[in-house]
Order: sequence, then C-alpha cells, then structure tokens
Amino acid sequence: MSLTSRIYIWIISTIGSCVLFTQLIQWHSESPFRYLCFLALTLAASSMKVSLPAVTGTMSASFLVILFGVLEFSLPETLLVGCVATLMQCYSSSSRRRPPIIQVMFNMSSLAVAIACTNFAWHSPFLSARHADTAVMLLITCLVFFTMNTLPIATVISLTEGKSLRRVWKDCYFWSLPYYLFGAAVAGLTSAATHRYGWQAALLVVPLLYLIYKSYNLYVGRTEAEKKHAEEMAKLHLRTIEALALAIEAKDHTTHSHLQRVQVYAIEIAKDLGLDDAQIEALRAAALLHDIGKLAVPEHIISKPGRLTREEFDKMKIHPVVGAEILERVQFPYPVTPIVRAHHEKWNGSGYPDGLKGEEIPIGARILATVDCLDALASDRQYRRAVPLDEAMQKVVAESGVSFDPRVVEVLQRRYRELEQLANKEYGPVKLSTNVKVERGLEPAAGFENVRRSGQVSTTAEKRVDFLASIAAARSEVQNLFELTKDLGNSLSLNETMSLLSIRLKRMIPYDAMAIYVQKDGMLRPSYVTGENSRLFSSLEIPVGQGLSGWVAENKKPIINGNPSVEPGYLNDPEKFTTMRSALAVPLVGSANTLAVATLYHVEKDAFTRDHLRIMMAIAPKVALSVENALRYQQAESSAATDYMTGLPNARSLFFHLDAEISRCRRQNNPVAVLVCDMNGFKAINDRFGHLTGNRLLRRVATSLKECCREYDYVARMGGDEFVLVIPGLKADTLQQTIERLGKATVEAGREITNQDIVSLSIGHAFYPEDGTDAEQLLSEADRRMYAAKMEAKQAAADKRGYDFDSTALATRW
Repeated sequence: MSLTSRIYIWIISTIGSCVLFTQLIQWHSESPFRYLCFLALTLAASSMKVSLPAVTGTMSASFLVILFGVLEFSLPETLLVGCVATLMQCYSSSSRRRPPIIQVMFNMSSLAVAIACTNFAWHSPFLSARHADTAVMLLITCLVFFTMNTLPIATVISLTEGKSLRRVWKDCYFWSLPYYLFGAAVAGLTSAATHRYGWQAALLVVPLLYLIYKSYNLYVGRTEAEKKHAEEMAKLHLRTIEALALAIEAKDHTTHSHLQRVQVYAIEIAKDLGLDDAQIEALRAAALLHDIGKLAVPEHIISKPGRLTREEFDKMKIHPVVGAEILERVQFPYPVTPIVRAHHEKWNGSGYPDGLKGEEIPIGARILATVDCLDALASDRQYRRAVPLDEAMQKVVAESGVSFDPRVVEVLQRRYRELEQLANKEYGPVKLSTNVKVERGLEPAAGFENVRRSGQVSTTAEKRVDFLASIAAARSEVQNLFELTKDLGNSLSLNETMSLLSIRLKRMIPYDAMAIYVQKDGMLRPSYVTGENSRLFSSLEIPVGQGLSGWVAENKKPIINGNPSVEPGYLNDPEKFTTMRSALAVPLVGSANTLAVATLYHVEKDAFTRDHLRIMMAIAPKVALSVENALRYQQAESSAATDYMTGLPNARSLFFHLDAEISRCRRQNNPVAVLVCDMNGFKAINDRFGHLTGNRLLRRVATSLKECCREYDYVARMGGDEFVLVIPGLKADTLQQTIERLGKATVEAGREITNQDIVSLSIGHAFYPEDGTDAEQLLSEADRRMYAAKMEAKQAAADKRGYDFDSTALATRW
C-alpha cells in the first residue's frame, strides 16, 4: 500500500471506532426478543452475498435489513447489527484465506460511519422542521446510505490499485443503486406494516431478501459472463496479433525485436500525449502489424542489401495498402487499419499511399512513423550499418515538420534515452492489391540505386571528344573481352585463373579490391582476394543469404553499388572496418547451382556504372565455367593424393613427402623419424562388429594420431590398418614417450567405438640418417621393427595366458 492509502484507512478506522465506542456503550433494547429475531434476519441476509465485478470483494443483501434498522431501531442497535453483518460477510467465506484484521476493522468502521450518517439523515431536524414527505425522506436516507457505504470502499480500492476513483465507483458499485432504492422501498413498506400489524410482519420480508439475493446473483453472473467473453475476445485478438507478427518476422528477418521495440516506444509516447484507451490499444496492435503487407513483396526485394531500383520501390510501396486490406478482415474493436495504411505518410504530404498531410494523418500513424524511423536508423539493416542512437535522434529531429509531427518529435526527443532503456528490458482467400502501382512517395529511406551515367555535354568540341572516346572505349572493350575469354581456359589452377581475371578485368572496370567467394556447405569462403583490405576480405565467412555477397548467391541476381560493410563478418565484429564504399557483385552460376560470387570493391561511393555491370554479366558465364573446371580439377587432384576413408594422405603422397623431407634434412643436417604403426586386433573388429564399425574405427584412429602430432608432422595411411608418421626433429630420448602417447590414443579410440579394449598399436621406428638415407630404406627398417614389436606383444600375451607362442605359425597366419 502507498502511504496515502494507509493514512486514509487509519482515518476511517479511527472515526468509525469512535462512533462504535460512543454508541455501543449506550446500547439498550426495549424488546430483546424482537431484536434477536431482527439479528437472526441480519445473519440470514449477510449469508446471501455475491462477488463484485472488477474487484476482489463481496456484497450481501444485509443493506436492506440495515435500512430497516435505521427506520425502526436506535442507532446503537443498528450499529451492532452492522457489526454482526460485517463479521458474517468477512468470515463466512468457504475460502481458507481469511481477510487481515485491518481490512475487517476498516469495513466495520466505514459501515459504522455510513449507518451514523444514514441515521442522522432519517432523523434530520432540517427535514422534520419542513414536514418533508416520508417518501422523500426515505429516498434521501437511501442515497446517503448508498453513498457512504460504497464511496469509502471505492476510495481505498482506487488508492491501493492506482485506478480512477470515478471509474472504480462506477464499475463496481454504481450499478447496485437500483437495488438500494428497491431495498429502501421494501424497508419503508415493512416499517409501515410493523406499525399496523405488529413487528412479526417484518418476517415476511425474508422471501423478498431471497428474491433480491437471486436477482443480485443473476445480474452479477451475467456481468461476469460478459466480462469473461470480452476478455476471451481480447485474448483472441492478442493471439491473432502475435501470429501475424510471427508471419512478418518469417518474411523480413530485419524485424527481429524491431516490432517489440517500436511498440514500447509508441505506447509510451501515446500515453504522454494523452491518447485514450482505444487509441492506445489500436497503436499497440499496429506497432506489431504495420509491416504485415510486406508478405506481398518479393523476398529478394525486402532482403536486398543495397539500394532499390525505382521498379523495386514501386513494389515495396504497396505494403501499407496490402497490410490495411489484411487487417480489415480481422475486425479489430479499435481502429488499427487506418494507422497501418498511413504509417508511411509524411507531415508535409509527400508520403504514400494517399498523400495525407498534417492532422489528416491519424495520430497513431504519426507516432508510429516517428519511432519506426528512429529504431530503423539505430538498427543494422541489409543496406547499411546502424548509426548511434543520439545521431539517429538528430536525423529524426531534422525531419520535424517535414516528415514527422513536431509534437511527437518533441516528446520522443525528450524521452528517447529513457524509452531505449525500457525497450531493452523487455477468412477466406482475399484478393490483395499486389499489382497496383502507388504513384506517391519520393524515394525510400535508403535512396534509389545510384549509378553513374555520362554527363551532359554542351559544346560541339566536347561532344566530339566524348564521341571519339566512346568509339575507343568500345574497341578496347571488345579486345579485352576477347583476350580474357581466350585466356580463361588455359589453366586449371583456380588461383592462376582468378589472377588472370583480376588483371584483365581491371583494364575494363576500375576497382580497388576483388574477391571470389566460393560456395561450400552453405557458406561463401574467399578463394581469391586481391587489392586493398585483402586481409579483411580473406577473413570473411559469409552464410548464403546474408550480407551483400550472400544475397547475390541465394537470389542469383547481381547488386550494383551495394554497401560492403553489411557483410556478416563486419556486422558481427565492430572492430573490423573496411575503407570500401561501394561494391559490384555478380553470381557465378554453374551447371547445377551458384558456384561462387565475384565481388568488386571501390573506395568511392556509387563508383560502378551500368556499363560495368553489363561487362561483368557478359563474362560471368565464362568465369563460372572456368571456376567449375578448376574446382573439379582441384577435387580430382586432392582425391589422387588422399585416402578416401580417413582423409589422410595416401601411400603415393607419403613417398613424395618423405623424399622431400629427406632432401630438406640432408641440406639442413637435421634428423627425421619415420614411425610405422599397425593396429592389433583390427580383424577381430571387422569379424565381430562388421566392416562399417571397422571403417569408423579407422577414421577415429586417424583423427587421434593427428591430434597427437604437431601441425607440421605428417600422418599418412599406408593401407589396411597401417599408418605412417613422418616426424621431423624427433630425438631418440623422446621416442618412447611419443610411442606411448600414440598407443594410448589408439586404445582410447577403440574403446570409444566398441566400448571394449580390443585394439592396440604396434609401432616400429627408423631415424634418418642412422637407419637409412632414402624413403624405401627408412620405411623398410621401421616396418621390420614394427613387426618385431608385434611379435613381442603376441608373445607377452601368450605367456600371460599360460601357453607357448609359435612365432613361425603366427608369421604364416599374418
């Protein structure tokens, strides 16, 4: 509770306690039996209670008995009846939870004050002196009792729950006024009957009490049912909004968290501007759904990491119209559709789709447009990086009175830092207007795609120079294209092919950097990079569909003058920064799919022209074919030197490498060790678990051997279950440690695959130059020692089992 509510409760409790104390000490009854019957009637009426709507509380039919007590009994007697009724109402609930003492005390005190005021009104000297009619006096008394009985409770609810007193009193209690009036009439008639027929006539009011209770219950039950239905409808609308918002996120990935942030900003500004509840609820829904019309815009336009062409922007401009048409079918109970349709209108009338201006634009749309712009500027987009929040706010302020409502901008400028912190916490087929062309709208926020064109020339001499230059450029282009296409197929090396392309291409298209990103396993990896910032471009790994080059790879469409800084490698690492300001990217499509993306970069903004794009598109098929051939050759070359099963170098590669290593060691007078490793028990693996398990074991052992070696050590598969390691610089005193490490890794690999200790490793070694001076001698000596080690291991195992080991028979079997 707030301090104000506590003070109010204690004031009422104090006044009521004083009233009770001063009156109850004077209590007496002229007819105790009559009073006991009246008290029993009070208990019966108090048990007939119903729950109040909108708040946690109950109301009983005891008010009728209390009104009758004011008419027929003294004030102390009526106060005691009120106390009994309050206690009965508070503690007769079936719920285990009992109200706190302070609440009971407040209820008794406020009722005591109400009874005292009502008694004063009925016995008022002012009304008696003027011989007021009994009906008038009864009406005044009833109104006083209703006001004093309900207003204090409504006040404390208002203070503790932070609601409007007027609204609480109206929603929770004012509906019961007719029942109070009816009860006053019943009390008046009952009082008249007791005066004429005796006090026993008052007992006839019991059926009326039950009737009032049932009508209470029926009315409140219907009210609760209507309230529940309204809440269910509100939840339905909320679920609809959430589902539609998910559809927007599935279409446009840049809306991730953007919609929720815009909603927080918009709602807070709407409250600051004093919008009513219906307008706020409409804005709450529109903030989530304002971009739902993008479902009708092709995805490659929405996700394009560059400026839009005029044709693409014409398609983008239909999304407010389509969004409004979609939301009309939902039939929201508040005006969402006008906000969505007008959220791209501008204050000066230059927006779209209807060209509204000033106050013609719905206030919700004006708020939404302003906060949407701020959050978009401060967020990463496909075509640019995010700008700092303060800088984004300054750009919004600059558009005040031009694009945005000055009142909205003023509130946003005053509270944007606070709102940023708050945002961080937390029917049948419909023909949509997807083919309409919206005429209004100057250009998108990112501007139109801008390419350089030849400027206008004025003088005859300038026209002649431009004419001759065009002829010379055309001849040069033809010659360069001819030489390029002729030379591209001369080499099967990817690096040589791309190097040749970069040299030839620079004669036709000026660029500062070039990158060829080859696609593999859904990622674009730089295979060839040249020019400025080459180290940064070489470090990028771009998922297909993301960034500038990823978008080109996925959509198989080129981009001209895109922003290089939107590549994922830069967006995810603020420390990376490229000096390039424009990019020209084209897809290199092979026989099946996009093989690679060729991207040219320039330090100047909008550096590339449509002629440059035309040249790139002309050579792209030939470059793609050359890249495809080079990749196939690279794969074939790798397969010839690589063991397919384990991915290790094969025997052929081993001999080449060992010969080269011996030559190097001979020149530098350095030692080199050759280890021949053979797996023990591998045949049993194939026999017991199958060849597929055996293949898995071979791959795992190969990985374990590589992990035990240094980066420049060489591990190859000789064949079968035999591996060879070439270890430069290995000394004799560390040989045993190396052998033990390799053997332990093999045993652990076997245990991992089979859950048993079945396999082990026999290792033989040879050192250059002590044991041989060429590859064949070293391998032969290491193989001999490996075989001897295998014999020793078999003999040791046989001795352990308790029988003789026949090495001759073993050699025959193996």
